[in-house]
Amino acid sequence: MNLVNIISNNDSLSNTASLLGRIGLSVIFILAGLNKIQYFDGNAQYLASGGLPEFLLPLVIVFELIGGLFILAGALTQLTALAFAGFCVVSALLFHNNLADQMQFFMFFKNIAMAGGFLALASAGAGRFSVDYKLANAK
Repeated sequence: MNLVNIISNNDSLSNTASLLGRIGLSVIFILAGLNKIQYFDGNAQYLASGGLPEFLLPLVIVFELIGGLFILAGALTQLTALAFAGFCVVSALLFHNNLADQMQFFMFFKNIAMAGGFLALASAGAGRFSVDYKLANAK
């Protein structure tokens, strides 16, 4: 058994891991988008606290919901994952930059870790259980 490529040498494991990874990366944004709808005013104030105009909140909601669903479905995965990687880094820099505060420290690096996950997803692609795979292999 080759322990270096234990997942990538097994198509079933690789495609299942990709699907589970997409679920994990997408669910936080889908839930965040729904939260922003439910608590719109509070989230608009939070956006303004980061120096951004409140009118951007509907765009953020659409990005999180639609982008999250795209990642979940594996649709336009590489492009969407790159957009989310950038979104995570910008969010970390704007909203979690007080690294002296322990919670903000963890939130900052959570965002950086998610950006890394999205870059890995962009590099590897969505796998077999995805819209991208179906479109690429349509005859």
